[in-house]
Amino acid sequence: MKRRISRSLPAALATAGMLAAGDLPVRQVILYKHGVAFFERSGDLAPGESAKLDFKASDMNDVLKSLTVEETGGGMITGVRYDSSQPLANRLADFPFKLGDRQSLAQFLDQLKGARIEMQYGSQPVKASVVSGRVTQDKDNKDVSKEILVVLTESGDLRSIDLSAVQSLRLTDPALQLQLREYLSAVANSRNKDQRSVYIDSADKKGRKISANYMIPMPAWKSSYRLLFPQTGEPMLEGWAIIDNTTADDWTNIKLSVVSGRPISFVTKLYDPKFMARPYAELAEDRAVAPEVYGGAMDQVAAAPMVAGGMKANQPGRTEQFAMLQKSPGDRFSRTDGTSLGEPVAVSQSSVVVSAQGRDLGELFEYNFATPVTVKRNESAMIPFLQQTLGARKLLIYSDHSTPNPRNAAELANSTGKTLDGGPITVYDGGAYAGEALMETLKATDKRLISYGIDLGTRITTAIDSTASAVREVKLSRGYLTTKNAVRETNTYTIKNADAKAKTLIIERPIRNGYKFINTKPSESTEKSHRFEVKLAPNQSVQFPIIEESQAQETFAVNNVDSDLIAVWTQNKAISANGRQALDRIRAKQEEINLLNRDLESTTVQLNELITDQARVRQNLGSLNQLAGQEALVQKYARDLATQETSIAQLRDKSADLRKKKATSEADLNRLLLTLEF
Repeated sequence: MKRRISRSLPAALATAGMLAAGDLPVRQVILYKHGVAFFERSGDLAPGESAKLDFKASDMNDVLKSLTVEETGGGMITGVRYDSSQPLANRLADFPFKLGDRQSLAQFLDQLKGARIEMQYGSQPVKASVVSGRVTQDKDNKDVSKEILVVLTESGDLRSIDLSAVQSLRLTDPALQLQLREYLSAVANSRNKDQRSVYIDSADKKGRKISANYMIPMPAWKSSYRLLFPQTGEPMLEGWAIIDNTTADDWTNIKLSVVSGRPISFVTKLYDPKFMARPYAELAEDRAVAPEVYGGAMDQVAAAPMVAGGMKANQPGRTEQFAMLQKSPGDRFSRTDGTSLGEPVAVSQSSVVVSAQGRDLGELFEYNFATPVTVKRNESAMIPFLQQTLGARKLLIYSDHSTPNPRNAAELANSTGKTLDGGPITVYDGGAYAGEALMETLKATDKRLISYGIDLGTRITTAIDSTASAVREVKLSRGYLTTKNAVRETNTYTIKNADAKAKTLIIERPIRNGYKFINTKPSESTEKSHRFEVKLAPNQSVQFPIIEESQAQETFAVNNVDSDLIAVWTQNKAISANGRQALDRIRAKQEEINLLNRDLESTTVQLNELITDQARVRQNLGSLNQLAGQEALVQKYARDLATQETSIAQLRDKSADLRKKKATSEADLNRLLLTLEF
């Protein structure tokens, strides 16, 4: 009995007078695709109540960023309080007392020396001040302890009171009572280390209705579809929303919406306290004056220049895939090894009531469920949001040219009037499972291809033929000749339809820059590929060639091009008669210049040889003049020099004439190049 009283009394003191906190049930949830959700909570609060919202500690940043509060009934919101992010030990450090494990009432009161208390001791009330408290052992029974409180009564008497005889005890100081309540509230809240509470206070003391809206992190909702191709009639698409309630609250009869789209969202640290580093500053007159020591006089010397901070100028500073089921011709499912799995089970549309209504939200799209939804905490749910016919046709698509078989595919035209969120699609054909596909988000009126299986009844082979480069066009303008060369590539698809039904095949070819189609046009093009549609008759083969051509353009300065190459260009069928005549005139003038160049080179060689030989003769003459009896040989060398001099003069005249003719021919060629065009 003693121990029960001593342990429970502080808690009773603390909870007495504690402010009531009312919960606000979840009324509406909007789930997004990017990891957050919008919550609306609302409820009626009794007079004096503060609204209390519980969150995970990791959610607090988003709550503080997005919380909005509305109160109806004439009241006024006075503030929003929330649990601190500081550790419990830090929050309790500022209290004037500590509550340890298994701490007795006497030990607790011993920390409150001087505090005023009121207690019922036996049959008499006692008002006193705490002097001390202690735990002692009973003299007669060492296993029994007694809690003794020493107090100073109002009459000035010191009394020793056995707390086992105290029926009630209360602190009379309101401030001390509030501190004790806050201490115990902090300890109680710390039991759930991941939970934080937000309190919404109001100045109105009457009953009122309050609502709170906020965004918190939540698992993204997921979409899943079933595409049903019936034996007769239009295809049907079912859409299911998969949602997860990972909160600590039950969602009971809430208004639920799911939104397709990804608005920008981020996390910013608002919950943790943010401390800023500040500079230290003080007034000069607040600093004590230090003594100054003066040095002795010295002879005057030149002082080194100083810079800011006291350093000398120029002084260095411091730097710092999976097995598939195939449908057999007998309409039985079989494994890839040929063993039967029995008759297929026919699948029809689900017997569900779809109450979701869709609407555009700018760039987003919302599915709003008209029927209230209930999802318990830590549970998930599948809710139908779509069951409509849509435009869809079965196709084959061939894009992986490394395999001989195309894929079973479907072209979905979104005629639902709603945005279809991206997700997996399970395809049922004639009531039997046909395969699975993935679909990106599909806007209203848009269309998309999906593939869900391999068609073993169609085989495709491809033959590639490339022709050599050919000049397609030659142009001349202001001395520059431009040629356009083309390379053709033919891809011939041989397609064998081994089934007794007609099919439509889509061939995809990657887009190649600089190539254009010659014999056919694609039915449509995507960002990365062109698509060609081919009709396949039952039990027949067909060839489908696709011819692509790539053109390249080259530009030459004609005066830098050999006349032989120009002769080749004149033989090209792409050049007009006028163009051929123009090139012939240019080529003739080039050959004329080439002939002059050859003559000039020959003349220059002869001239250089004569000059060299003349130097040899002059050297010999110099030697012979010093010898007696060599007059005849000297006269012969003199005649040779005269003859060579005449030849040199003639060659120099010829060279000058050739240079003049060459300059004239080059000027004529330049005029031709500037005036001739084709």
